[in-house]
Amino acid sequence: MNAPDADPRTEEIAANLTRVADRIAIACATAGRPPNAVTLIAVTKTFPAEDVRRLVSLGVRDVAENRDQEARGKTAELAELTATTGLRWHFVGQLQRNKANHVAAYASVVHSVDRPELADALAAAARRSRTGDLDVLLQVSLDPGAAHRGGVRPLDLPALADHVAGATGLRLAGLMAVAPLGADPEPAFARLADLAARLRADHPGATMLSAGMSADLEAAVAHGTTHVRVGTALLGGRPRPVG
Repeated sequence: MNAPDADPRTEEIAANLTRVADRIAIACATAGRPPNAVTLIAVTKTFPAEDVRRLVSLGVRDVAENRDQEARGKTAELAELTATTGLRWHFVGQLQRNKANHVAAYASVVHSVDRPELADALAAAARRSRTGDLDVLLQVSLDPGAAHRGGVRPLDLPALADHVAGATGLRLAGLMAVAPLGADPEPAFARLADLAARLRADHPGATMLSAGMSADLEAAVAHGTTHVRVGTALLGGRPRPVG
């Protein structure tokens, strides 16, 4: 996956991309899934727009940000690249309602909807700024006890799904989750797979499952994830945010 006349940073990312693609392919084979069953989303938070250009030159078409201010700057800088390559921007961070207008304008998918009020704000923003529906994923908390890292409780998921499905301007696309910190991800992703199957029974179009990161993507693939969110394994340790 080396680009012609690549600079050292591009070569570094290309080598990392090959390793991650191999991991996904092996995980798919182990799980008895086709190799194209899983889409890689490159998480580019805190990395410069030039790294997004490098990823696109290497064939990546899905990138993610988790802070609106940073995402707005990058999407504006890379607007032409987005228009000419089909680059898709994913928003994966916790989102405040007052940022909904911004995010709905540039994101192809919002992964972190966890309450009706946020869904309503995104729906209103999507109706104002888009010609089509905004794809949203419901973030489910897999943490035991309080949902301290964001996400709707599993018991509240059906009601939130119905709410989003009925919101003009949004399309309920599926679920997202993060494995609990310091715990075996397998049981959490198995539970997520069950929740996803129940969601699809009521909302057949909600087929996207966003789970798995650099350290645990294999476990997520084994339990049916369709999209993995990988940052460190692709781009290295994160630089300090400016400011």
